[in-house]
Amino acid sequence: MLPNDYIQQLRSVEVRARLVSEQLMGGRLGSVFKGRGMDFADVREYVPGDDVRRIDWNVTARLRKPFIKRHVEERELVVMLLVDISASGDFGSQPGPASGVTSQREMAAILAGSLAFSAVRDGDRVGAILFSDRVERYIPPRKTRGHVTRLLHEMLFTTPKHPGTSIGSGLRFLNNLFRRPTLSFVLSDFHDPDTEGWTRAIKASNQRHELMALRMSDRRELELPDVGWVLLQDPETGEVLEVDTSDPRVREGWHKAGQARRDELVATFRSGRIPELEIRTDQPWTQRLQGFLDHAGRRRIA
Repeated sequence: MLPNDYIQQLRSVEVRARLVSEQLMGGRLGSVFKGRGMDFADVREYVPGDDVRRIDWNVTARLRKPFIKRHVEERELVVMLLVDISASGDFGSQPGPASGVTSQREMAAILAGSLAFSAVRDGDRVGAILFSDRVERYIPPRKTRGHVTRLLHEMLFTTPKHPGTSIGSGLRFLNNLFRRPTLSFVLSDFHDPDTEGWTRAIKASNQRHELMALRMSDRRELELPDVGWVLLQDPETGEVLEVDTSDPRVREGWHKAGQARRDELVATFRSGRIPELEIRTDQPWTQRLQGFLDHAGRRRIA
């Protein structure tokens, strides 16, 4: 049996995920969770007003009159949540009034839960792949609200056996598991030391599946407070660094390094045509998520 504080945290995260899903996302995001795949049905003769991009040129050439392809929308979609549960996800500078979360991992759980509730409400199946530097847990897709509660429990309380991060391992697992396309969200801070490897993996996976990247971040990745000499430890490698935060040059260098990393990530996603949204633990994000998914929905049905 889970301790009371665990149960309270799970219920708190579930309530917030439901609120985001129902109040901000309800009824307007069906296009995001529908229509990823279109099954070919047959062809019919072209009539004025039809989209010329749907012309079947092979049939048209054979019958010497224009025909267009007719497709039917797949009725059920598989939504996969690839959630980074490595040690760096436990970082959070402080609970902010804008978000109320204590860590990037809790933020990711709320975000994933809101997506999962929206998916099952639309009748789609949703599952999860939890990864560190390897796949730690796989939860097969289901379409019930009780299943979403289980997903939230696993995201919050699964203890990773390894502290590191390998985004490529989660993506390879996804590709080996699902031959048909899925709508997949990658929730991570993207602190993966194998930059070339995960970049190649995410671009390749986006050729088979439809990927969206939701990047967790905290203000301390860009801003160091002036608190004198401090010891900073990398939660994934254990490396300890002594830093003089009272030195303006150190704080400026920290900011520039963080900004350069952010710019590099944005460029990576853009070059791979992967929609990306930064979610910060210290800022409101629900309206930005709404706009991001609305835009993604319009792209998918265009």
